[in-house]
Amino acid sequence: MPSDPNGFGKSGPGPAAKAAGPGPVASGCSDEAAYLARARRQLLTGVSESGQDSPNPAGRGQQLDSAALRDAFADLHENWLSTKGAEIGIRHDSGFALVAVGGLGRRELLPYSDLDLLLLHEDMDPAVVSQIADQLWYPLWDAHIKLDHSVRTVPQALHVADTDITAAQGMLEARHIVGDVELTTLLINGIRRKWRTDIRNRFDELIAQTKSRWERSGEVAHRAEPDLKSGRGGLRDVQLLNALSIAQLTDGMPGLGPESPGGGLALAHRRLLDVRTELHRVAGRSRDQLHAQDADEIGAALRIGDRFDLARMLSEAARTISYSVDVGVRTAGNALPRRGLDRLRRPPVRRPLDEGVVEHAGEVVLARNARPGKDPGLVLRVAAASASTGMPMSASTLNRLADSAPELREPWPKEAVNDLLVLLGSGSRAVAPIEALDRTGLWGRLLPEWGAVRDLPPRDAVHTWTVDRHLVETAAYASGFTTRVARPDLLMLAALLHDIGKGRGGDHSVVGAELATQIGKRLGLWPSDVAMLTAIVRHHLLLPDTATRRDVDDPETVKRVVETLGGDGVLLELLHALTEADSLATGPGMWGGWKSSLIGELVRRCRLVIAGEVLPAPDPLDPEHLALAAAGGIHVVLLPADSPHTYVVTVIAPDQRGLLSKAAGVLALNSLRVYSASLGSAEGSAVDSFVVSPRFGAPPQAGLLRQELIRALAGEVNLLEMLAAKEEEARENRRVAAMEERGEPAVPVQYAQAPPRVIWFDTTSPGESILELRAEDRLGLLSRLADAFDTCGADVLWARVSTLGSSMIDSFCLALGDGDTRRRRGEVERAILGVVPLTKPKTPEDGGVQ
Repeated sequence: MPSDPNGFGKSGPGPAAKAAGPGPVASGCSDEAAYLARARRQLLTGVSESGQDSPNPAGRGQQLDSAALRDAFADLHENWLSTKGAEIGIRHDSGFALVAVGGLGRRELLPYSDLDLLLLHEDMDPAVVSQIADQLWYPLWDAHIKLDHSVRTVPQALHVADTDITAAQGMLEARHIVGDVELTTLLINGIRRKWRTDIRNRFDELIAQTKSRWERSGEVAHRAEPDLKSGRGGLRDVQLLNALSIAQLTDGMPGLGPESPGGGLALAHRRLLDVRTELHRVAGRSRDQLHAQDADEIGAALRIGDRFDLARMLSEAARTISYSVDVGVRTAGNALPRRGLDRLRRPPVRRPLDEGVVEHAGEVVLARNARPGKDPGLVLRVAAASASTGMPMSASTLNRLADSAPELREPWPKEAVNDLLVLLGSGSRAVAPIEALDRTGLWGRLLPEWGAVRDLPPRDAVHTWTVDRHLVETAAYASGFTTRVARPDLLMLAALLHDIGKGRGGDHSVVGAELATQIGKRLGLWPSDVAMLTAIVRHHLLLPDTATRRDVDDPETVKRVVETLGGDGVLLELLHALTEADSLATGPGMWGGWKSSLIGELVRRCRLVIAGEVLPAPDPLDPEHLALAAAGGIHVVLLPADSPHTYVVTVIAPDQRGLLSKAAGVLALNSLRVYSASLGSAEGSAVDSFVVSPRFGAPPQAGLLRQELIRALAGEVNLLEMLAAKEEEARENRRVAAMEERGEPAVPVQYAQAPPRVIWFDTTSPGESILELRAEDRLGLLSRLADAFDTCGADVLWARVSTLGSSMIDSFCLALGDGDTRRRRGEVERAILGVVPLTKPKTPEDGGVQ
């Protein structure tokens, strides 16, 4: 495979390597290729092969840490390339120069990264150039090293950089390895000079390319399986900042230095490099995306902790880089050289925004007469002005405030509280200012309790954001509901604080309520307002937990909620709005028509009780259903529900044991997700209604469901076996799809499932108990559970089914009969734990985390 003098790109192994088969080194390859391959293995494993000198600086049997491994890999390849280059005639006067770009150019060479090399020459004879290139490339191919190579003259390389912005960025990191230094100097100086002079014309393309990359790869800080290289806040963003620095538009480390929270940009960069290095080592190949099943092993290798500790560290590093990129791009845009008529424009004027706060060049900055050292409220005024206008705060302003702004005295002045409410009331525009304050340490001064939730990863995959970002997002949604409540100020403060108790152990609602009291007093709220704020935080899960896990038609359920809230209608109103904002800020699909209607009905009934009115009686059975029950036989009715994409399936059949299990199994086999079940009877027949939603497309015809139910009740089919087969088929499809997409089996699950948990509640009716099951979801789980209840002789009176991503929280009211309640509960619990998914470690082939 001769090298193409005009080629530029990656290539695979040479013929010798292709003939080698799957082994690490071709059997007939050169000794130098064998040495290189062997040395790479020894650096990775720390184990020297018998009779060979070890290149491992840590010594025999010891693995290098991430930074040392990168240095050792860079040294190994540089030494080999220098030696080989000199051997084949690439010397200082040869007219050839070997230049490293990419990871080797930055001395950030990862174990399985491509080796990016550029062979420069002084317009030599193509035959000579091809001979030199082949002598370089073939040993690398034979050693099974991925090579991204090109052969150019300096003018050719400059032309490529002039037409390809990605290639230009790569050559900005070029570094001389061996050969004619003057050639390398000509290239580097020419590339950088051209980059600086053309940056005004290429800046828009550079930023558009960056935003496109972010859209494709997502955010490292908030992605279940982040792309450490290309995601927003990833390693390519650090390279972007370096390119802007070379263009002399930024100082190379804009925004955050070592003194900032998290240790600044340099530390964030090094941490991402360490994680990606260990990712290569664990995966045994080049990989940029951190998969869930590797997180624990990587966290242990870096001595960080488990996957949650790793996720928190990654979030902190990525958000530090993201903030620095925002500042760097904004600074670079303002520093672009002016040309033509732009030179004649007047410099931007300073427009007052608030006391001590002005607008300048599209940023919020301090006025000339501002005295941040003697004005504690200035931080919040700057942030409020930024959120109100949508303009970012200047990095120099934030740094100045971080250096000299004093803490607010307690209780806060009323003006400071008003500025905080202005900030929170700005909706989504409040997110960026709060993030900027947090990255520079100013938000932690205002709310010292924030440190426990900063960058804290959620414990389940349904949450889109880290806990601190979720709080800010909830406040942003809550700002849109201020006209629905009597106390919008308390709504926004409670939205900001409702999960503040997480990360400290114990019930976060209880811990958070104590912190809310502390914060409310610091803000100088009236004692009654502090009590209200505390109650909102303490009970922020009351409405969703009750509506989705209890029977809202039961007067006792409503009475319990009203008593918990002390009959306070204002508190009920605030909790209702907060519940919606909290759900919307959790992630897609967490607030829909079904959940909204359930909570809305609960709130309506609570308001009736608070007003002293009589609760409505349960709705009577539909006359059509009564007629079908009287007619006998098996019937299925399917009708649209009140909310979009949901339907009500009513099964009318002779009351018999196993009916619920078989009806639920038929629904599951037809890809209908069950949200709730209402069980009744009339004329000797069971009348069971299920609120369902198709997993895709439209629901099947009611007639089809009826025919399948008839067969199941007659014993012609075994639903549990069919469910197991369909579950296995779905698992295999996921495994195959993952292998095709990423070359290895994996699924985008970030967090390990908690063990299944059963919780019992007493009711006011003798012989009845409420069972709540929290477990990992599986296909047809309701059918399996109902079958387990039948086996134990427990009758299901009603059911609430709530699915949260891969988890479920189901509640059942069971008639256990008279007798030893504790014994009966134990029997039921053992039966249902036999059908829920176990929390044994999963292999990637199972479609789960390891």
